[in-house]
Amino acid sequence: MKSTIFKKTAQVTVMMLIISALLPVLAFAATGFSNLVYKNNTVTGNVYTDTPYSVSTQVYMYDPNGNLVGTTTTSATYSVYEGVYTYSFTGSPTVTTQTYLDLKEVSSSVTSRVYDSTTSGGNNSNGGGGGGGGGGISGGATITVNSDGSIDAYTLQNSLSQYDVVELKLNGDVALIPAKSLVNYVSDKNKMLKISNEKGTYTLPLYVLQLEDLASKLSTTVDDLKIKVGIAAADETATSEIATSASTLGATVISSAVDFTLAAVAADGTTQNINLGSNYISRTIPLSKEVDPSRTTAVVFDTTTKKLSFVPSLFTTTDGINEAVIKRNNNSIYTVVELNKSFGDSKGHWAQGYIELLANKLVIDGVTDDTFQPERDITRAEFAALVVRALGLDQSIGSSSFSDVTSSDWFSGVVGAAVNAKIIDGYEDNTFRPNQAIKREELAAMVVRALSYAGAKPEVSSSQQSELLAKFTDANQIVWAQNELAVAIEAGIVDGITDSTISPNTQATRAQSATMLKRLLTKAQFINN
Repeated sequence: MKSTIFKKTAQVTVMMLIISALLPVLAFAATGFSNLVYKNNTVTGNVYTDTPYSVSTQVYMYDPNGNLVGTTTTSATYSVYEGVYTYSFTGSPTVTTQTYLDLKEVSSSVTSRVYDSTTSGGNNSNGGGGGGGGGGISGGATITVNSDGSIDAYTLQNSLSQYDVVELKLNGDVALIPAKSLVNYVSDKNKMLKISNEKGTYTLPLYVLQLEDLASKLSTTVDDLKIKVGIAAADETATSEIATSASTLGATVISSAVDFTLAAVAADGTTQNINLGSNYISRTIPLSKEVDPSRTTAVVFDTTTKKLSFVPSLFTTTDGINEAVIKRNNNSIYTVVELNKSFGDSKGHWAQGYIELLANKLVIDGVTDDTFQPERDITRAEFAALVVRALGLDQSIGSSSFSDVTSSDWFSGVVGAAVNAKIIDGYEDNTFRPNQAIKREELAAMVVRALSYAGAKPEVSSSQQSELLAKFTDANQIVWAQNELAVAIEAGIVDGITDSTISPNTQATRAQSATMLKRLLTKAQFINN
């Protein structure tokens, strides 16, 4: 009996000794370093802990030989995220720059190593010391993403607490962004992520993410949700089909084809595509040469129809780096092409420049390969198609219930997309009248609604409206679109037929339509000029 008691007592004693030995480790496990940068002989970073300090803690710096070469103190203020308190610090060693420094947080004795990044420009902290996270951070605003796409939630949240723009540098083709790191910032219009690799860059404003809604659709919680951003080269089949489609159009492909993706992912791998609404998100594709924006456009490749279509894009050259900045509210495969299109019957016409520019952008077509017929009337369906192309809208999204539009009509897709974007209305008898020639009043209304969809519509008060229309003697002939015409005038999209007439009920021509579309694209900053 005594033997049994002694044996159990001994087991309990051993267990208590083990627990006692582990207590310091457990206590220190929630303390560590993050966001470490050693540059120009100065170290900056954070110390985090699950228990706030009663007084500022100290950080010791040791050279590679183990010599104490500097001491600094953390700030008295801190930020809090999920019960973790973060204190910043800055310090300089008393010696010249070393290959690396070993840091020690005094109160808990956690350590971390930070490498000099003065010449490389990167951060090479090894984390350590009870955490400090997956993915290093450079300059406090750049996080290196692991090849599997994983990102440390705490490191990302801490960076967003300090910077409006945080860059995620991919080692692969994908980033798996912890949604819980973004919760506090989705209502801030200034906060964004720039996800990049050698293939391109995806700029993601956090306000476009409806995290709770996405989690609900995936039957999960925001804590278990990830936002998946992909930037990958298009596969060989798509690349070949793009080349064929470009050749058919008389265009030359001048960039790699890049597949941009954006989705929410649950812990079990279930995905949900993210609807961007009318938010035009920027993606950047590198170019090997400087281009003429009037003869160059970014295009989206439709994997079903195998066709290329215009997408809003700007072309930039900065310090010898050439890029295409693509703006669209959907994700797909994008590339850049060059064209040099002209029409014999438009040479010398007052709208020649507009017509050729938009033909090179794949926004407008000729009636034949060599004719545009600039003075021909344009129908409501034809202009709806042009507006849908100009906005880069997906024609497979949306439908209409107009009694005179059937699914077999060539314009069914564009009318559905235009209705979905609230660009067109029907008549009171539930007709669209697609083949009816469009009036200037109707054309101006469509363009202004397109401006609104693109987030570029100027506000015009009632007094401004009266002032803008007052100079036109025929303004009393405007049936219903007084505000739309005033806004179009204010935006520089509509001119009078003469200095004193605006002709709201005159049927619009193809040349006038091209002119208004070009001005729409310029006003929305969807093209360079």
